[in-house]
Amino acid sequence: MRRASVLSRTDLPHIDAELLSKPDLQQLHPAARAMHAPRILLLYGSLRDRSYSRLVTEEAARLLQTLGAETRIYDPRGLPMPDDAPEDHPKVQELRDLTQWSEGMVWCSPERHGAMTGIMKAQIDWIPLAIGSVRPTQGKTLAVMQVSGGSQSFNAVNQLRVLGRWMRMITIPNQSSVAKAYLEFEEDGRMKPSPYYERVVDVMEELVKFTLLTRDSAAYLVDRYSERRESAEALSKRVNLRSI
Repeated sequence: MRRASVLSRTDLPHIDAELLSKPDLQQLHPAARAMHAPRILLLYGSLRDRSYSRLVTEEAARLLQTLGAETRIYDPRGLPMPDDAPEDHPKVQELRDLTQWSEGMVWCSPERHGAMTGIMKAQIDWIPLAIGSVRPTQGKTLAVMQVSGGSQSFNAVNQLRVLGRWMRMITIPNQSSVAKAYLEFEEDGRMKPSPYYERVVDVMEELVKFTLLTRDSAAYLVDRYSERRESAEALSKRVNLRSI
């Protein structure tokens, strides 16, 4: 059996010790907790009159409300393509305002040609990583879902997970993929009881739990050494410039 090696050196010469410390349990579990209902924004990726991604999203919103959350569903109709309109376009501002309002999000896209739809991607592309000093999505929770016209696939949810990481979100482990979605809904648009429906229930339950668990410490969870160091260097430069 190979013996565990012992580090001969434990110093970190490239670390600014003032900016790196052990995690603070009080900041991870603050005594003051938010008591309002978790705020969840839901996005879907189709404009069809009978859009199955919208129907799943509406079903998810009902479940979230039952679980104690406050929900908003963004309607993508009228949203221009990214870079084809100014940022003050009403639909863009509506999306950005809802994003800042939210504490968690649900993204649900159809899978088209093996990928999420352009409508889904356009919504995410209109959400910037930063608005001034505010990062609208950083540290917020995310659940991903998809619907397919054929057999079950995970291409769209996998892509949505990549985007969630890129947007610095806390993407929950569970996800939903509804195959042959046209068979899973009643004429009135309600989802039929099935293992697919129960998975949607599981995902929404998990999302609410993760949101309640992380929302009070979200800023601390995504506070990064590299960014603290960059901020400290920028502050030092400004102070030094003023003293010249």
